Amino acid sequence: MSAAESAPPDDHGADPHSPVETVIEVVDEVRTGPPPPWSKALMGHLDGFDHAVDARFDQYLRGRAPIDRVMYSVTELADFSLLWHLLGAARGLRSDADARAAVRASALLGVESTLVNAVLKSLFRRERPIPDFERPHHLRIPLTTSFPSGHASAAFCAATLLSEGRGRAARVGWFGLAGLVASSRVHVKIHHASDVLGGVAVGLVVGQVAKRVWRLR
Repeated sequence: MSAAESAPPDDHGADPHSPVETVIEVVDEVRTGPPPPWSKALMGHLDGFDHAVDARFDQYLRGRAPIDRVMYSVTELADFSLLWHLLGAARGLRSDADARAAVRASALLGVESTLVNAVLKSLFRRERPIPDFERPHHLRIPLTTSFPSGHASAAFCAATLLSEGRGRAARVGWFGLAGLVASSRVHVKIHHASDVLGGVAVGLVVGQVAKRVWRLR
């Protein structure tokens, strides 16, 4: 028997050249590789818009202590959709109907996150913006790529689901908060403005489809 035939399996008991390992390697290579040419060309057309919006944030919002504090706090609280899970759970304490709505929102936010982070970001592979200023507050730097914004997608998906059946004032409140979370990603310069708009579109579509697929009584 040769040395290769008698070699023990690795620590995980899996052949490093097994189909599963091969698929993982391919997926990782796709996720971390450079953006495809079509993505670079598309995002290049959006550069002017992104720079214009970023200049407005520099002119009117960034560097103002109260605004910085709000934006950084909101963007941190919305990490991993925590803000929306907490708000949904708090509202779910009021009635069985609200509890069902909270469960639906939390479950579908998981679906939305998988779609955005595992599929769309891997397709576009856009690089995140590089800040030309020192951030005044702590900020978690995501490992995923930039387009579309997961915070914006989750925010508008959650607002679509949690505002269903509510009055106008409640809907304005939910979508206003979603807009604040989405804009905070541009303010802290973790996303380009077009990333945020892409995330808003994804979140609205996922939310509307989810309302039709998973109907609440």
